[in-house]
Amino acid sequence: MKQGKIWGVTEQVFTNGFVSVHLLDIKKGGFCSEHRHAQRANKFYVLHGQLEISIWTKDEICDKTVLKEGQSTIVPIGAFHKFKGLSEVRCLEIYEVNISAEDIERRTVGGVEK
Repeated sequence: MKQGKIWGVTEQVFTNGFVSVHLLDIKKGGFCSEHRHAQRANKFYVLHGQLEISIWTKDEICDKTVLKEGQSTIVPIGAFHKFKGLSEVRCLEIYEVNISAEDIERRTVGGVEK
């Protein structure tokens, strides 16, 4: 499903509940909002163009990375980030869900019957 955005177009090309892959076409100068994901990491892989990824740390320090064709970066879970097209960009945005050890809620204690 393609979705038009003010910065370009996004199309989900694959999802299975743990991983979701989107194809992004970003206009030169187009950028997304500063946002974060509580349970997903983002990986950006550039197919064409130059993409700037800004990531804010807990100390509000901004790290800017410029990706070119064939390059990628990962935005950690919970980190505020945004992207900006320094040229016309085509890239993959890959969301990966992090399954944590705290995922389980026990009602009883296991054991061995005699």
